[in-house]
Amino acid sequence: MAFATPDQYAEMIDAAKTGGYAYPAINVTSSQTLNAALRGFAEAESDGIIQISNGGANYFSGSNINDMVTGSLAFAAFAKQVAKNYGVRIAIHTDHAMRDKLDNWVIPLLDASEAEVKAGRDPIFHSHMWDGSAETVPENMRIAEQLLERTKFNKQILEIEVGVVGGEEDGYAAEIDEKLYTTVEDARQIVQALGTGENGRYITALIFGNVHGVYKPGSVKLRPELLKDIQDAIGSELGQERPFDLVFHGGSGSSAQDIADAVSYGVIKMNVDTDTQYAFTRPVATHMFHNYDGVLKIDGHVGDKAKYDPRSWGKAAEASMAARVVEACQNLGSAGKSLK
Repeated sequence: MAFATPDQYAEMIDAAKTGGYAYPAINVTSSQTLNAALRGFAEAESDGIIQISNGGANYFSGSNINDMVTGSLAFAAFAKQVAKNYGVRIAIHTDHAMRDKLDNWVIPLLDASEAEVKAGRDPIFHSHMWDGSAETVPENMRIAEQLLERTKFNKQILEIEVGVVGGEEDGYAAEIDEKLYTTVEDARQIVQALGTGENGRYITALIFGNVHGVYKPGSVKLRPELLKDIQDAIGSELGQERPFDLVFHGGSGSSAQDIADAVSYGVIKMNVDTDTQYAFTRPVATHMFHNYDGVLKIDGHVGDKAKYDPRSWGKAAEASMAARVVEACQNLGSAGKSLK
């Protein structure tokens, strides 16, 4: 098994919601972090989602090139090839795209996938995120409707966000305040605009105090019970149980109980980035400190090629990040549940 087909991706989401678990969605920025994510999912025997942000896409294209579309397409092509060697289903996704990243990033990727679908092939990406959190809810939904029409044609899934995730990611920052909580009325407007699947499938990031990054204990207050309140309120109006397929953003450093509660209320995807970044970098720091006389050429010494060969520290970094992916799969309950 390698890349999931569109139908298999939908099956993954259905299985998670029915089975009461969620998939880690791992942000990557390079072939190394991508391989680490794949390794982690395989070792956990979990299907998974690997995603790239606009900053990650820029970096993937070459740090002096900074072309989000080129980087995204390169990431997708590389992932599709190397994923063949792992025995789990993998879906790929583009992360937060605010209004200023639509025309120069998401729309060209939608165009590229549309060309593939018209040629009888699967889309390049399984899903894309529209981050309309900076917009009013009506404007957010107006744009989401347009994008949902495109993703439906492409056999893709659209991710939306209603509410504001606090903290900072890829240069965007938001305050940690009352705006971090989505309301029932916000959710009602989602259904009114997008329907419940008949207009195309979407997954929804409802915000319950989520913050990007890691903060000191007590500075961030998650309220996952809000997800239950929204699911119950909208579900009773529609005659459906847990009508939203939910996404958990800003989950790094969350307690096991908060994660378990969120999953029980319908979260099927949880973004993991900050924790895996640290897991990747920590052994690199250890390697450099322990082998400073080998990685540096000082006072006429030539160093030790075996110590500054990027593979020597890269393997340790990948192993550490893979272990953190395994931990995420275990925390979210997807470990051992690959549909293969």
